[in-house]
Amino acid sequence: MFQVFANCPEDMGPGEIGSRAARAEAMGYDGLQVPDAVHDGLLLAAMALNATRHLLVGTGVLLAFPRSPMITAIAAWDLQKMSGGRFELGLGTQIKSNIEQRYSARWDSPVPQLREYMQALKAIFHSFQTGAPLNFEGDHYTFTRLQPFFNPGPIDHPDIPVLAGAVGPAMTKMVGRIADGMITHPTNTAPQYIREVCLPRLQAGFAQAGRDGKDFKLLLGPLTATGKDESTLARQIEKQRGLLGFLFSTPAYWPTLELLGWQDKGQQLLDMTRTGSWEKMSTIITDEVLERIIPIGSYDDIASIYRQRYEGLASRISFPMPEDPADDELAAQVITNLKA
Repeated sequence: MFQVFANCPEDMGPGEIGSRAARAEAMGYDGLQVPDAVHDGLLLAAMALNATRHLLVGTGVLLAFPRSPMITAIAAWDLQKMSGGRFELGLGTQIKSNIEQRYSARWDSPVPQLREYMQALKAIFHSFQTGAPLNFEGDHYTFTRLQPFFNPGPIDHPDIPVLAGAVGPAMTKMVGRIADGMITHPTNTAPQYIREVCLPRLQAGFAQAGRDGKDFKLLLGPLTATGKDESTLARQIEKQRGLLGFLFSTPAYWPTLELLGWQDKGQQLLDMTRTGSWEKMSTIITDEVLERIIPIGSYDDIASIYRQRYEGLASRISFPMPEDPADDELAAQVITNLKA
């Protein structure tokens, strides 16, 4: 039995998010992950929550470092209050060049910086709820002032889940120690990687914090090739092949390639970015690579394929919404089967 989450295209904006959220809720999804890439993730979350009544809405993932934890805390608190407890805050670091050059923000040491960010959020939430003085002092963030006038006050659902994206060993272990959950990156959601790499790192974090991890919200976010017929499935396979080629050109996403013995493919893809050979990158992603990394199957088969790959690894999974709303009923049956 899975909780099933929908997601959104990275470029989805305010004009489309409300209808997408309502559509996801009507299809039976448990939750929706909204992006923070081209448009503001907190704004998108607000609009998605406002368009629905039962759907969980999370940021997947909100860039932490360009935003003060206080700014993020205030927005998260408001979203949680307005939705009656349906908001989840997913955070991520992005890469150094984007943080420094795109946002002109600080990139110090990402693991301790994100750890402090989440700890600061928890301290701020506690002050919001209880009125206790705010006193958080760390190496990266310090919060020692919250006058009563600026305190939004208690809410009915103050325990806002704080999740984080993680790939590397230190970040994954830290997330297991500090966060309420983790969102996997699509390139590192192969079952073998989750089983042999991700879960042991999380368990080490749980042990360090004295947690049993039973309530930890691990959301697996695989790329998926599926559809109602052979032609649709074939198009999706080639779409995901091209996307994996692009994603695996980033060295930070190579751990799965390294685990499966395909380190050379990552370097080939990186070299192609340097020569501008973008259109040839998909040729590096063979059928064998696709089958090991992503689930592939028609709507008739994909639920059982998901179960074979992911059952026992996590209780949360993402499943793609159809590109054509005419196929929503078929996908809704898959969601029902995954939740059963």
